[in-house]
Order: sequence, then C-alpha cells, then structure tokens
Amino acid sequence: MERDLGLGADAARTLGARQDAATATEEVLRTALGDTFGGAYFDIASGTLTVGVTDVSKVAQVASAGATPRVVPRSVAQLDSTLARLGNRDTVAPRSVTGWYADIVTDQVVVTTLPGTSPIAKAFAGPDVRVVETAAPRTFADIKGGDAYNIGGSRCSVGLSVQGGFVTAGHCNVLTGGGALTRNGVALGTWGGAAFPGRDYAWVRTNSNWTPRGLVGAVRVVGSTAAATGSAVCKSGSTTGWTCGTVGAKNQTVRYAEGTVTGLTASNVRCQPGDSGGGFVTNAGQGQGTVSGGNTATCFFQPLGPILSAFGLTLVRG
Repeated sequence: MERDLGLGADAARTLGARQDAATATEEVLRTALGDTFGGAYFDIASGTLTVGVTDVSKVAQVASAGATPRVVPRSVAQLDSTLARLGNRDTVAPRSVTGWYADIVTDQVVVTTLPGTSPIAKAFAGPDVRVVETAAPRTFADIKGGDAYNIGGSRCSVGLSVQGGFVTAGHCNVLTGGGALTRNGVALGTWGGAAFPGRDYAWVRTNSNWTPRGLVGAVRVVGSTAAATGSAVCKSGSTTGWTCGTVGAKNQTVRYAEGTVTGLTASNVRCQPGDSGGGFVTNAGQGQGTVSGGNTATCFFQPLGPILSAFGLTLVRG
C-alpha cells in the first residue's frame, strides 16, 4: 500500500514523475552551468523547475533542458561563500541569532533571529544579507520510518531503514547519554554511531527481534535522490504522525540551544517533540532525511545522503 500527499492517486503519480524529472534536470544543469548556476526550485502548482543563472548567455541552455531560466545576481557559489563567512563566525554570533541559509527563490542569504532582535542580527550579518525574525528552534528529543522508540525515559522516531538497522537523529543519542534502546518495552538494539552538534545524525543497529523494512509510514522507499526545493515531501513521526508540505531552503545552519548544526534542509511540514529522527520521503518513495528540530513554522531535516556516507550504510528499499 502506498500513501499520497493528499492528492488523488493519478495526480500523485504525475506529480512524483515531474519531481523526479525536475531533480534529474537540476543535477545536469548544476554541473553544466558551473559557476554560473544560481540554484533551482520546483513549483508544485505548475509542475515546473526554475533554474537561476548569473550569465544571460546561459538562458537558452537552461530552456533547452526543459527548465524555466531566471537571471539572478548571485550564483550558488557566491551564496555558499557568504554562508561560509557566517559559519566561521558562529562562536561570536549573538545568542538571539537562530541560524542562516541561502534562499534560492529570492537569491539571498538569510539570517534568522528571535523576535525583536533584528538590529543585532543585522550588525552580525553584515551587508547584502536579509534578516528574518522567527521563533526559536529546538531539538525534538522529547526525549519502517516513523515508529516510536525509547532511550531510557526519552522518546524519538525511527527514520529510514538501512541494512542492519535504521537511521535517526544524532541528538537522540547525544542529549540522552546514549542509553538503552527499546520499542514497546522490547530491547531494540545498540547505537552504531552518532554526531551532534555539527551534524545531526545517528544510526541504530537492531537486534534479532526486529527486521528493518523499506517503508516510511506506508510509502515504499525506492531510493535516496534529494528532491528540489519546492518539491512535495512528507514525514512520519511518532508524535504528529504523517504530515506533508514542501522542501524549503537547503544547506541551512541552525543554532539550537544545545549547539549549531549545519547542512540541514528546511520544510513547512509539521513536527513536534518526539518526532526527532522521523523519516522524510517524497510521494515517489525517494528518502530525503530525518527530523532534526524546528519551531512552529519550520521543520528541519538532516539530508539522508550524508548519513549513509558517514557510516557506510545501505538503504533498505521497499
């Protein structure tokens, strides 16, 4: 059984096919355009991929690839350079600053800060950076994808299955002391590795009581291709269950009270404490990552690719 994103079955399949095609086109153009690549985002309503370029002579190349070209003043490389500058100043950032990211849609670097603290954030961020006030993010460690598991008296969520276990959030290990793992009162397994802060990923090596399945909720996982910004995505977590939205800005730096995490992807999917580690997936079954944290408006997830690479894991497909 498969689950869609609140669409009819035919519409969901069509959207999934368009998103997969858009993702493939984005990767081709990212390489072909080189330093002139200005990012890409997918529009669900129209099913189109918009690709930014800093060189007007590249417009025809983008159009011939089937994407909508847009001339922008800053390339992804330039945005990333600004992000790196901010990252190098993390230790001196005001406590009110909650993170930063590149907004591909507006072609700007954005610094997020607590309500009423924009002047302080602007002084830290410097010129040519947009400041947005937002609620403080927090890790969701109230402490098949989406199932609950316990670390002592704390609870987190299973992310995506891998050979020998599953991936989840790193803070579920670090912030709980990496205690004994159970599910429904039954021993679950042992920690295979974890990172937090810096990154926010971990994996659990399940014991013989459990068989990892290639599912997030009821969606069969078929791969791990990262969806374009703007694509439809859903998550399964043990607190809020199955919730859906769209992929937001990628490569975000988020300053939790417990430490700074880089490389996160934003979404407008609903998440709450206890969802930490839960799996993100597209309707077409492409695994996207695991819940890290967020606030009432944003749910950040740790992209799946770096988790698999960090621990040498192989995704279980449904």
